[in-house]
Amino acid sequence: QVQLVESGGGLVQPGGSLTLSCAASGISFSRYSLAWYRQAPGKQRELVATITTSSTTYYPDSVKGRFTISRDNAKNMVSLQMNSLKPEDAAVYYCNAERRLLNLGPYWGQGTQVTVSS
Repeated sequence: QVQLVESGGGLVQPGGSLTLSCAASGISFSRYSLAWYRQAPGKQRELVATITTSSTTYYPDSVKGRFTISRDNAKNMVSLQMNSLKPEDAAVYYCNAERRLLNLGPYWGQGTQVTVSS
């Protein structure tokens, strides 16, 4: 059974930092591409960061330079370091794992809430 469990969400002031973590089980973790998405109320889920099996990363312009995705294959974990947080970063953040070439996934976690407010 595949499980992705996010943690680390919470309330942070604008300009603050937060690190999200996602622990995976039930998959060959090192063989999966990983990603973080977010969804704010009334908005579509949007991509925040991706990291490939070779640790190549991608960020949309909205978070580039502020967010950093990383993976630890030994611990089956993917993290998202978020700096210089803005009110518009507030959302539920989800981690995602998939192997597109083999049509495995995407698998999703349950999400963790990030609130950015003074």
